[in-house]
Amino acid sequence: MQEDHPCVCVVDDDQSTRESLSNLLRSTGLNVQTFASAHEFLTRQRPAAPSCLVLDVRLPGLSGLELQQELAQGQTPMPIIFITGHGDIPMTVRAMKAGASDFLTKPFRDEDLLNAVAQALHHGHQRASNTHTPAAATPAAADDCRSDSRFAEIVGQSAALRHVLQQVDIVAPTDTTVLIDGETGTGKELIARALHHRSARQTHPFVTLNCAAIPPGLLESELFGHEKGAFTGALTQRLGRFELASGGTLFLDEIGDLPLELQPKLLRVLQEHTFERLGSSRTRRTNVRLVAATHRDLLAMVQQGTFREDLYYRLQIFPITVPPLRERRDDIPLLVRHFAQQYAHQMHKSIASIPAEAMTELVHYDWPGNVRELQNVIARAVILSSHGVLWPQVPVRSPGARSAAPVVPRPETLDDAMRAYILDALHATNWVVAGPHGAAARLGMKRSTLASRMAKLGIVR
Repeated sequence: MQEDHPCVCVVDDDQSTRESLSNLLRSTGLNVQTFASAHEFLTRQRPAAPSCLVLDVRLPGLSGLELQQELAQGQTPMPIIFITGHGDIPMTVRAMKAGASDFLTKPFRDEDLLNAVAQALHHGHQRASNTHTPAAATPAAADDCRSDSRFAEIVGQSAALRHVLQQVDIVAPTDTTVLIDGETGTGKELIARALHHRSARQTHPFVTLNCAAIPPGLLESELFGHEKGAFTGALTQRLGRFELASGGTLFLDEIGDLPLELQPKLLRVLQEHTFERLGSSRTRRTNVRLVAATHRDLLAMVQQGTFREDLYYRLQIFPITVPPLRERRDDIPLLVRHFAQQYAHQMHKSIASIPAEAMTELVHYDWPGNVRELQNVIARAVILSSHGVLWPQVPVRSPGARSAAPVVPRPETLDDAMRAYILDALHATNWVVAGPHGAAARLGMKRSTLASRMAKLGIVR
């Protein structure tokens, strides 16, 4: 920890929360000070202007909102992230109107807090730079990987992604059915969640069902529920997804895999908002917003007779197409850094650098598996990283990338994975081990370390 690192102050009356937040933030290299109350924060010695304040809303004595108002009267504004176990809409509105940077409801994910702090520190630094730097000379936010602070889980800033999020903003406040199409691994569920969280239904359930993952004979029960004794094995009553999602959003992934005999029943729900459980004659009403997704060409399926035309047009009221990763290459470096940070934290590793040559390879690869494939590549690279250097290896099937390299069998053990990782680097450098562009530097190892591992694993040219 260094004196010039940003200081984050945590104010929470729960000791275990203070300790866990302090450990989490310190693990990223930040300086942290903790306080049990607003009064202690105001009276105890602390930095004159903390880089960021993580503040519990409900505190003994002076509340978090009151402390925020007290600080707002000072001459040095600071980013504030509110956390609470009692989050309600009026409180959120008051906090955000008063200038809070973010608002997290307990329990929240470590990643969400770290992202919120990173955003707050970045914007605080940007504000400070603007105070002393002419507008024309203010540097761009190169490391701000979020597409928009309102879309917390979506990473990217490309024009293609911004267009998708603009469509989300337009349709989210309505109850219109939305069809999201795109290749596998592009993040269609993230877009569905963004639609839900930007809608008036955000406080109600977001329920998902992958139509391709459920056997056709059980899918009707999963959607509409069943009564006890409706069929062999129906030992108890079961609520279907349309009932579980009442008041909220139902996300049907892989809608193209919905059996043809079930499609009229789904169409009826969309048109009349009614259904019956299996084994019941009672008609029930549903108040659910449907979002569907597919990687299939539904129009071609209509022409082949495997998807109903009337259901197709009912789903197509507001289509959103999520672009493949190869059409938003500008987002790849942002995604790489995001996943590297995420997995490094999970695996208690430190990633200090990603060589420019490695990043160039990642950007030029076509990623047939899209974001999901990239995520898996980065996870593997973090596992195998050493000395703080992350050198992800693109799959050998990449067109034009190391096409002469042999296909390495899928690793089954840690030694197999390390052997494949070293061989990949050796093939990429034409078996040059030493030097700034050799395999040792590429792997973040000393030459002697690499030679020792090659001998242990039986790697010879």
